[in-house]
Amino acid sequence: MSAERVKVTIRCKRCGEKFVLRGRRDRGKIDTGFKMCLCSNTDEFDIEEERT
Repeated sequence: MSAERVKVTIRCKRCGEKFVLRGRRDRGKIDTGFKMCLCSNTDEFDIEEERT
């Protein structure tokens, strides 16, 4: 079973920092390894997905 590659843009709602990552979609969930923003935010993000 092959996981689908996706490009993910994550923007922090607290400080506005933007992260562009590549991840894998497997069983409906995206895994990028992203844990927290530089401002220590772990919950409040805008996440946008783009298939590659």
